[in-house]
Amino acid sequence: MKYTFNLRKWLLLGTLVASLLSGDALFAQDDAAAPADPAPAGAEASDEPEPEGAYSSDEYIASEGYATFAVNNLWICIAAALVFLMHLGFASLESGLTQKKNCVNILFKNVWIISAGILMYAYWGFNAMYPGEWAIEGVFAPGSWFGESLNDASKTTADYNAGYTWWGDFIFQAMFAATGATIVSGAVAERVKLPAFMLFAVLLVGFAYPVTGSWKWGGGWLDGMGFYDFAGSSIVHAFGGFAALACVIVLGPRKGKYQAGGGIKPILGHSMPLAAIGVFLLWLGWFGFNGGSALAADPKAVSYVFATTALAACAGAVGAIAVSWIVLRKPDISMALNGILAGLVGITAGADTVGEGSAVTIGLIAGVIVVFSILFFDKIKIDDPVGAISVHGVCGIWGTVAVGIFSFDPSHSFGTQLIGTLSMSAFAFVFAFAVFFVLKLIMGVRVSEEEEHEGLDVAEHGSPAYGIE
Repeated sequence: MKYTFNLRKWLLLGTLVASLLSGDALFAQDDAAAPADPAPAGAEASDEPEPEGAYSSDEYIASEGYATFAVNNLWICIAAALVFLMHLGFASLESGLTQKKNCVNILFKNVWIISAGILMYAYWGFNAMYPGEWAIEGVFAPGSWFGESLNDASKTTADYNAGYTWWGDFIFQAMFAATGATIVSGAVAERVKLPAFMLFAVLLVGFAYPVTGSWKWGGGWLDGMGFYDFAGSSIVHAFGGFAALACVIVLGPRKGKYQAGGGIKPILGHSMPLAAIGVFLLWLGWFGFNGGSALAADPKAVSYVFATTALAACAGAVGAIAVSWIVLRKPDISMALNGILAGLVGITAGADTVGEGSAVTIGLIAGVIVVFSILFFDKIKIDDPVGAISVHGVCGIWGTVAVGIFSFDPSHSFGTQLIGTLSMSAFAFVFAFAVFFVLKLIMGVRVSEEEEHEGLDVAEHGSPAYGIE
């Protein structure tokens, strides 16, 4: 193969490396001045004068600090793509842990959640979660369309971080927003009416999630109290978990799950390989979920968060394996997989502010908690086919209060963390219960017993996942 030396390419690469090595900007995001906005790829030069701060400014591209800004923004977009991959993980995990006759239904719901969720977050949620003005100070802000002019120099998100563009911020946050409804999807699987769930998911992602998100990440009342949630143990996971609990209570358990004499009949998932693939995809995506929440390509912050995230996931798996083996007398793969997720949820609130050993402890405790929580909810006849309430709701609370126990920062108090996580969980539960109950009265939320027995793939979609046997 003939090798061609491209001098221009190597000069550009050398300039980028030199810019990154010559300054401390990557380690001082709070002190950095907000840069003007960069030009989109492929923009052509024009002889006409450009508005101040225009994205096609050749002067800005050549200015000091542009390379750092570009790398930070690129990392935010890559992290958004990793979080997007988590939705494939959720779809695979939920499909694997449920019966094959409901596989298409699970996949369809996940397609709807990410598609409708991002659109609703654009139309209303983003500006409601990061408000310019509050309707009720610190509590509620009205939303609006997110889009802005490319030539508006104010459209970096410089009010709270100067490291990325308005649009990079939007797409990263939109991926988080859709996760809340995905958590609910697994908990209500195998018996929920599709139209009712689709409407509920739009309302949850579009209107409820931005409210509680604004309380912390939008500078609301919890942020003023000093509440801390780095990447969303409460804002995303506890919120979704307790919304799921409310829906499951309204919906009721699957037919045949709980016997008249008090016994519990296991309803096994149809594909453990698919469930395992889903969990490992989620683990991979979590590096973007937590690592992207550093909000810059800061090498120290991102690598540290990667390490604590991995340690907690591993400890969660070990904790869940050990406890489930003792309690259930057999090594249970579904408990092991949920232990990984429990550790990930647990570390998400404090991934940047706890020590490596503390990350292991947080993950280990989360892995233990998730086993007993799943068994507890089964005992009180709360039917959650995938363990979403325990993984995301219960372990989300644990991860949030763990910040108040293990954080480097003494201002992260246990009491404030508890108030924050309980407030968000309670709001999610009340909103979801009210909306789902109203939907039950208006259109019904549960399929018929015949449809449940036949399977939702055929009853709702007319299409089995694996063909006719």
